[in-house]
Amino acid sequence: MACVTVLGTGAWGTTLAQVLCDAGHEVLIWGRNENVVEEINSSRSNHKFLPGIYLPENLKATTDIGLAFHFGESLVLAIPAQSLRENLRNWKVGFPKERPIISTLKGIEADSMSRMTEVIIEELDTDPAYIGLITGPNLAGELSLREPAGAVAASTSASIQMLMVDLFTTPYFRVYPSDDLIGCELAGAAKSVIALAVGMTIGMNLGENTQAMIITRGLSEVARFGQSYGANPLTFLGLAGMGDIVASCGSALSRNRQFGEAFGRIGSIEGARLEVAKTVEGVASASAIRELAHRVGVEVPIIEVMADAVTGSITPDQAMERLMSVSTLAEL
Repeated sequence: MACVTVLGTGAWGTTLAQVLCDAGHEVLIWGRNENVVEEINSSRSNHKFLPGIYLPENLKATTDIGLAFHFGESLVLAIPAQSLRENLRNWKVGFPKERPIISTLKGIEADSMSRMTEVIIEELDTDPAYIGLITGPNLAGELSLREPAGAVAASTSASIQMLMVDLFTTPYFRVYPSDDLIGCELAGAAKSVIALAVGMTIGMNLGENTQAMIITRGLSEVARFGQSYGANPLTFLGLAGMGDIVASCGSALSRNRQFGEAFGRIGSIEGARLEVAKTVEGVASASAIRELAHRVGVEVPIIEVMADAVTGSITPDQAMERLMSVSTLAEL
């Protein structure tokens, strides 16, 4: 049994805290919202983010960040990607650097175009050997119901890989180790943009032929993008790549797909933002991912189109027109 701190009381942080509890660990979850923290402690629920879920008795919650840092032998980050740097700067003085830090964030920082683990290492001046990542096709709404699922535990350190496997494995949650941290991280960020595109086609009342085209061509883009940064090509055929794309594009629970659907149906980014008032990482990361691809000379037509779309530069009809005009000289 281990003591684990989860930083973030949203749907994903609370779900992972439940997984850790089910794996037999003592878990303390930290959040800023006093009402949410009180509800977790008193009612064993987090109705705002996980309605209908009864949380384990060995899950405790706090608003005291110092207590959270002191409690955990390992620390799990489950906060919005674009707020990571600001939070780490605020926490830097008390953050325990020589403990495993496990990221669950999927995104590229918009301003710096850094991966989330790069932000962690930069802001905390932490040894990369302490850093890990949990990623894969994991929708909080399903995993919180303890439906069978799988994930990848990626790190450059074999010991951190196995630590994550031990921490998170339950009868319903399989965790597979990987040393391809870059590939897993880039796949998790880029798939969100592909899910936006699939959602857009659904909102436009286009059929499954169109969706299949976007998903498969999108996977090809994500793989080329990741390989150009040294990732293992096989990563994109596994849970962190293909698995995450299938879940994000195929499920109505996916925030990125939800936002894309609203954009396709309403026809404007402003309208979609009003309808989907949640953190949507594909929207925040699209332009940064496009720039990262261009830096290494990789063409990513779907990501390029969606990067323009989320800035309001083009409509859904114009986006589809551009996608259908991409060169067909070769499929791969």
